[in-house]
Amino acid sequence: MDSDEGAGAVEGSAGRQLIIFEGDSIREPCEGMEFDSEEDAKIFYDEYARRVGFVMRVMSCRRSERDGRILARRLGCNKEGYCVSIRGKFGPVRKPRPSTREGCKAMIHVKFDKSGKWVITKFVKEHNHPLVVAPREARQTMDEKDKKIQELTVELRNKKRLCALYQEQLTTFMKVVEVHSDHLSKKVQNVINNLKEFESIEKELSRNR
Repeated sequence: MDSDEGAGAVEGSAGRQLIIFEGDSIREPCEGMEFDSEEDAKIFYDEYARRVGFVMRVMSCRRSERDGRILARRLGCNKEGYCVSIRGKFGPVRKPRPSTREGCKAMIHVKFDKSGKWVITKFVKEHNHPLVVAPREARQTMDEKDKKIQELTVELRNKKRLCALYQEQLTTFMKVVEVHSDHLSKKVQNVINNLKEFESIEKELSRNR
């Protein structure tokens, strides 16, 4: 996505310009729109969301079963889905806060293409709630919260992978110990058998003296 004269843009992840609006018109996402990276798609949709009047939420992704790379990602509105009330054994755990989720289905789906680009394969424009263009300072609080959740999710995923790696290494080590233990047991048994045989020969020699 290259910058054109008279077009407003923001800087992408690799320093390239992402066109957000042209003249007075906000550039909308559309199926087939390409980005150099997943991060560029996030930057574009986040800026589009800010100008239209909603807060972007980073949603589910699909990963490669071979190496864990992200192959597709959904980006949507922070009013997507519904809040589920959590109740304890003896009633509500705490006084429920007003829900910010309204089941909004507005979103884009971006997918890594064999060309090396990230391509929008689905765009849902309509929101089921009023759109409010808020000052940047007001929306940063929500952005920072979502960013923190995302960072913690990534950290948790990395910890789980590390734990699985340690478990695999421990299992391998235990197998090696088991093999060596079995080998050592056989050597000890051979020594015992040889000692018994030596004692038997020694006794036979003593009787023949």
